[in-house]
Amino acid sequence: MITAQQTRAARALLGWTQEMLADRAAVSLTALKRMESVNGERVFETTADRVRRALEASGIVFINSGPHIGVMMDVSHAASRR
Repeated sequence: MITAQQTRAARALLGWTQEMLADRAAVSLTALKRMESVNGERVFETTADRVRRALEASGIVFINSGPHIGVMMDVSHAASRR
């Protein structure tokens, strides 16, 4: 499962607003805001999956390796989608 921090960081890398991500992931803005909340509020697994897939389709790579958690952008993937 991706974290609220990873979702916010991924949006920042892409220059997307919450509204843009909610639209591209086909989830409600309320659900996305809940997912990105500082409290880490729970959302349906399908919602988190849609958000993850939308970000990955745009070139975001999630890093979850032991103590290392983050995101990076696959520039070659992002360039090929333009």
